[in-house]
Amino acid sequence: MPNSPTLMNAGRPLGQLSACFVLPVADSMEDIFEAIKQAALIHKSGGGTGFSFSRLRQQGSAVNSTGGVASGPISFMKVFNMATEAVKQGGTRRGANMGILRIDHPDIMDFIDCKSNNNEINNFNISVGLTEEFMKAVEQDADFDLIDPHTKQPVSKLHARTVFDRIVDAAWHNGEPGIIFLDRLNRDNIVPAQGEIESTNPCGEQPLLPYESCNLGSINLIKMLKTAGGKKEFDWDKLTVTVKNAVHFLDNVIDANKYPLENIDRVTKQTRKIGLGVMGWADSLLLLGIPYNSDEATQLGEKVMKFITKCGRAESAELAKTRGAFPLFEESILSNGEPQRNGTITTIAPTGTLSIIGGCSSGVEPIFGYVFVRNIMDGTEMIEVNPILKAELENRGLYSEELMKRIAKEGTVAHIEELPEDLRRVFVSAHDISPEYHIRMQAAFQKGTDNAVSKTVNFSKDATRDEVAEVYTLAYQLDCKGVTIYRDGSRAEQVLNIGKVKKEGQPSGEPDESDHIIPRPRPDTVMGITERVKIGCGNLYITVNYDDKGICEVFTNTGKAGGCPSQSEATARLASIALRSGMDVKSIVDQLKGIRCPSTVRQSGMKCTSCPDAIAKTIERVYKQQVELGNWNVVAESSDKPVRSSAPVTEDVPGRMHFCPECGAKLEHEGGCVMCRQCGYGKCG
Repeated sequence: MPNSPTLMNAGRPLGQLSACFVLPVADSMEDIFEAIKQAALIHKSGGGTGFSFSRLRQQGSAVNSTGGVASGPISFMKVFNMATEAVKQGGTRRGANMGILRIDHPDIMDFIDCKSNNNEINNFNISVGLTEEFMKAVEQDADFDLIDPHTKQPVSKLHARTVFDRIVDAAWHNGEPGIIFLDRLNRDNIVPAQGEIESTNPCGEQPLLPYESCNLGSINLIKMLKTAGGKKEFDWDKLTVTVKNAVHFLDNVIDANKYPLENIDRVTKQTRKIGLGVMGWADSLLLLGIPYNSDEATQLGEKVMKFITKCGRAESAELAKTRGAFPLFEESILSNGEPQRNGTITTIAPTGTLSIIGGCSSGVEPIFGYVFVRNIMDGTEMIEVNPILKAELENRGLYSEELMKRIAKEGTVAHIEELPEDLRRVFVSAHDISPEYHIRMQAAFQKGTDNAVSKTVNFSKDATRDEVAEVYTLAYQLDCKGVTIYRDGSRAEQVLNIGKVKKEGQPSGEPDESDHIIPRPRPDTVMGITERVKIGCGNLYITVNYDDKGICEVFTNTGKAGGCPSQSEATARLASIALRSGMDVKSIVDQLKGIRCPSTVRQSGMKCTSCPDAIAKTIERVYKQQVELGNWNVVAESSDKPVRSSAPVTEDVPGRMHFCPECGAKLEHEGGCVMCRQCGYGKCG
């Protein structure tokens, strides 16, 4: 499967097929805003962008041209973030960025903490760019220099272990920042004369030079197995053919691509990098009967990935015979070998969307959960079971719905003692695997990968900071190129209160968090507006009514073209009752805004993506209009005046999501991003 933009845009007028881009951010106002413009064009076309902000001078330093002082890289990251928020990626993908700052930048401590509250920079994953010099200073308990990016001179020193511990503490709190080993990225830079690699794509697996892009693809490894002697094993011949076809395909994509910028077209074709990876690795181990957290699994992972890279290079060499080597081959670090069509061959991506389409586990991640219970609208429950586990249980005569519900509740089969020991040993989930084996698996695949490996190290909720530090140190020792961690529950520790917090002396008759919320009655007299909105089915007429207390009623009517009036009416009624229950308008708008309907998405020029999206935008417009006119008193959120809400929220106070905002299922964390395997929702940052 090729990366998502190729699936979405091939054969369409847009024609932008790449997932990964890196843009330079130079230290001038003109260059900064040029990068913002270029990023907006890339996001519009469906791509993700990576930036290094390390060239921007530190906050408070002098600006000679104006006589003022610099605002620093973090302030400009917020501008990039706002621009991303304003751009919808062709109606198909959400904007995503990687922001990197070198460890020796004078603003590094502020950068480490810049996402402790994710409300401001929520379209970025961030990583600290570590150097070998810094890591040696950590080991030696020494100081290191902070370098002025403008003068290139040391300006102060920091204690390396203190900074390292600060990174660990921030990651322990909410998974940000990740770390990237910059010297290792540049060790494998195939054309060092063209510049230094400073950044990666949003999930960290694709290091790129400024203006480079990369086309990724992933092989479903469960399709590369065969049965021999009653057991599963890898079909190396089939894998060889698949790799060669995939490399040929991805090389074709480079030329078929319609790049968002001319400079990206030119630079990409100078090295012709591709990134072929895998998915379904954890599922393959299940079929092979090998525990993910075993030396046998890591050794096999290293063997598989080295085999894929070897076959890929052989095919790239064959393509070079007829199509020519990549233009910069002679000045590349590969020039002593056989001419290659492509500068790099392999990359391990998260494959969130692709693995859902392919019906397999994502990337080289372990299985997140084997059984899920879905609540259906009529009140019934639907049990979804990993097909490999289900087949194994049925084969052994152990399958039952009661057992599946128990597995779903516990999140693992490891502690269900009535199941056979060999089954519990093999069918491990992400939280059954020690952080050490997460890193060892990442390192195993990195040994056979040209670029880098996207992998999230999962920690239990009660993991300590020392354990996070041990993983970072092990990743350094095992020659990984970067690390992302996630401690279970660390992004959902705070929720907004339901109802009012009962203060000391409050009369017992006033409602507290345990009371039911009763909507206020509809007023006898209301004012309002009716707006006509064009959607995929025709015209939708939305009426929003309000009184002196706020919006109290929403209803809809469809035009003659038809559409789905029952669904839009249901949405409007639920919004009405939520508003009269005192629910925050922004929460309602956020839930409905951006929902997509196929009939609308297929048509160009639509301002709304569905009936719920249209309803949300009309509510939002009326609300903002009345607030600006001063007609309602809007109480600011604070710790002693919680927002009244009639339902649990999907985000914690810092803004990091734990449950899917579209379907309510638990989100999986992969490479700094979140992915819902139930409905396909995904978001980076």
